[in-house]
Amino acid sequence: MEDQKQSPAKGQNLNQPFHFKDLMNYQEGSIVSRTIVDKPEGTVTVFAFDQGQNLSEHTAPFDALVQIIDGQGTVTIDGVDHTVPTDGAILMPAHIPHAVRADMRFKMILTLIRSKG
Repeated sequence: MEDQKQSPAKGQNLNQPFHFKDLMNYQEGSIVSRTIVDKPEGTVTVFAFDQGQNLSEHTAPFDALVQIIDGQGTVTIDGVDHTVPTDGAILMPAHIPHAVRADMRFKMILTLIRSKG
């Protein structure tokens, strides 16, 4: 698995209406990501997974919201697989093991809010 971060396209103004799924292209054999918001309070990152790619099981100290914007992804939370279709979403709770798998190509938005409460 090759994880690459894409930089914003030159001349692309995110202060104008845009479609998340158009922000990046799939890359064969890779997961690519682009961070849209990166603040101490949280991040918003768009990912494009090629078929067969995955983020292995891990935990995080904060809740994370996954929104599928193209294709279909499998999110495993505490050992249970959940198929999430286009326009679907799922919450990955803090401190619970989770993983993401691409049985087919898909794109997702990952929103992480860093909260002490």
